Amino acid sequence: MVDMTLTVWAICLLCAFIAGSIPFGVLIARAQGINIQEHGSKNIGATNVGRILGKKLGIICFILDVLKGSIPVLVVGSLAGTFGKQLDGIGTNDMLLWIAIVFAALLGHMYPPWLNWKGGKGVATTFGGMVAMWPLLTVPVMLAMLVWIVSLALSKIVSLASVAASASLPIMTIGWVYWQTESLSIAHSWPMIGATSLIASLVLWKHRSNIQRIALGQEPKLGSSTNSTEEQ
Repeated sequence: MVDMTLTVWAICLLCAFIAGSIPFGVLIARAQGINIQEHGSKNIGATNVGRILGKKLGIICFILDVLKGSIPVLVVGSLAGTFGKQLDGIGTNDMLLWIAIVFAALLGHMYPPWLNWKGGKGVATTFGGMVAMWPLLTVPVMLAMLVWIVSLALSKIVSLASVAASASLPIMTIGWVYWQTESLSIAHSWPMIGATSLIASLVLWKHRSNIQRIALGQEPKLGSSTNSTEEQ
């Protein structure tokens, strides 16, 4: 463990932001001689990379986007001694600061300074960061992932699956807290509930154009050749 002063936390937050801001989609496409921001939906996420450059490179991009969220959280959790501890074994301040690492990586992905602050929608990076918060958020995130899989299987619309999974995340978190403590224990668990609610709001905001197309029945389904697609 490291003595996690506010200065150390600030450095960790900055590093998480920088890690999150690495535009893997842009770099992968550039290696193929393509500017991904000029093709498809022009998004730098894994879905657009896969659509333009093929499934294999799309999967690679997705994995890298997941890792740039999970690695900072794993490293900081290990340094701070929060990784692997149950809800009642982590102080509220440490919990809040650890969750802030997820947000730093998410904001880096959404607003990378290297791309004029225009990044992706953050689903993969957020997933990686929250899964790495073992065991605080791992279970609710995996349950939300299950919602994503079921929604995608039923609708064949990636954006709808992402919206459904994001909306379910705070609910899953509340249920997980109640299951562990047999009460909501808001006084101690509010950082988890508040963070997942805020993350869900951010993801929904970034998908607002997709939500409009879903409402109009214009959102393309998986495998569609149209350029107006949802990205991660």
